[in-house]
This record gives sequence, C-alpha cells and structure tokens, in this order.
Amino acid sequence: MENQTSSNDFLLLAFSSHQELLFPLFLALYLAALLGNLLILVAVGSDPRLHAPMYIFLINLSLADLCFTSTTLPRLLYALLTGDQTITHSACLSQVFFFLMAGNMDSYVLAAMAWDRYVAICKPLRYTTVVTLPRCIELLGAVWVGTGLHSLLHTALLARLTFCSNHALPYFFCDVHPLLYLACSDTSLNYMMVIVEGSFIVIVPAVCIMASYVFIGVAVCQVRAPGGFRKAFSTCGSHLTVVLLFYGTVVAVYLKPPRQAEGQMEDQDLVAIVMFSVVAPILNPYIYSFQNREIKSALAKVFMKS
Repeated sequence: MENQTSSNDFLLLAFSSHQELLFPLFLALYLAALLGNLLILVAVGSDPRLHAPMYIFLINLSLADLCFTSTTLPRLLYALLTGDQTITHSACLSQVFFFLMAGNMDSYVLAAMAWDRYVAICKPLRYTTVVTLPRCIELLGAVWVGTGLHSLLHTALLARLTFCSNHALPYFFCDVHPLLYLACSDTSLNYMMVIVEGSFIVIVPAVCIMASYVFIGVAVCQVRAPGGFRKAFSTCGSHLTVVLLFYGTVVAVYLKPPRQAEGQMEDQDLVAIVMFSVVAPILNPYIYSFQNREIKSALAKVFMKS
C-alpha cells in the first residue's frame, strides 16, 4: 500500500535549494497577502457606505486572491520547512481545481470592475440605474458558478489520466500544463479543452477589459473640462495597474515557446510564475488601499475603535 501511494505522489522540485533562506521570504509574502486582503474585507464590511457595487467587486477580488495564495503558499512553506517535496495525487488535483478557479475569478472580477468604471465614466448619469447591487450580485454569482464548473471540468479530465514513472514537476504547485506533460495516457481531449474552452474563458474577460478601456480612453479624450483626465485616472488608475500586473504576468507564464512550456524550467520562468501566483495577488489589495480614500478612511475608523 505504501508503494502504491508513493507511486501516485508528485514531486514539486521548484526551490529545492536554499530552503532555509526562502522560508522566511515566502512566509513574509504569505502574511502580507493575508493582511492586505483581510484588511480590504474588514474595511468594506465595517463601513455601510462601502456596501456599493464597486466595493462588492473588490471584496470578491480579495477572496479570489486569498484563495490564490492559500492554494500554493502553505504547501510551499511546508516543503521549505520540512524538506518534503512530495504531494499526493488527490492533493495535486485539489490544487489544480482551486488554482484555476481563483485565477479565473481574478480575471472575471477585473472584467466586471472594468465594466463598472466604463459606466461610471462614459455613462455617469445612468450609473445608479445600470450598476445596481442586485445586478452585481447576480453577475458575481454567475462568475463563481462558471469558474467553478471550468475548474471542475479540467480537474476531472486530469483525474482520468495515468502518469509515467517520472512524477517530477518543475513548479512549486500543481498546474494543468506540467501535469499533461507527465501523462502517459492520451491527452488529446485535455489539450482540446484547454485550447477551445480554456482559451474562451480567458479571452472573454480580456476582451471586455480592453473594450472598456478603449471607450474610457475615447471619453476622456473628449472631456474638455479642466482636471478631467486627472479625475478619470483617479477613478481607473488602481484598477488599470492591477489589470496590467495580472495580465502581464499571465503572458509571461503561459505565452512562451513550447520547449519551455514542456517542463524545462529556467530561472526567468520561475520568477514569472512567482510574480503571477504570489506577488500579483499580494499587491492587489495594497494598490487599492493606498489609492482609495474611502478604504483608508474605513480602516482608520476600525483602528480608532480598537
């Protein structure tokens, strides 16, 4: 039974050296992620004035980022602390499910926030009738269900595969592409679904974000009132920064030559993966907190009460 269990385990080989130096670094990063996103949740939850669509989107972004970092970093910290780089087959598939769900939630919530900013700038007089709280809750409910089904599909397709004797992954977490590279059984259906369904679910929010900012850019160029550009940037600046950080790291990780995508992990690839799965979710709440007066005011009230 032990041999059968160990034969189903995977090895996460990233950061296999210098573990004593990397543990405090990633522990600090994880604590920063928890602190930043929990502060967002506390700020919005404690101030009734922030119970508005824009901040409901922000709460969901923080929840997705918490899921993002909590899916990968605790297991990495355990490996760095104990030296145990193995992960069971079931735990690996669980990581894939929650990692895909959190990543796609990030993408779709950013698209919803871009729509919110588009209506606020391009159709300000209709904002309160178009971006209503019930409509936002329905939209977010559909996003959670859709991303959950997407993750379940790819996790189920991975569960049907058998894997070769080489179970070594060059990542510090389980992801779809390196697992497909290790599979011995037919992966044509997996790759077809990654290309067709996976590309669709990634491209749709990206197109929505780009279209929103094209319309926002046109509207800003047409504004002749003094301070119009500065006001628009203050409205969209933090969101645009997060979008560029998220999609910039996505491109660096997943849109690379096939030779690198098939398991040959180089230093720059590992850095890109850390930026995408760790640094970007950590920076999101701090970008919004530092640029949002309402969030800072709500946090100040919370700390003054305590």
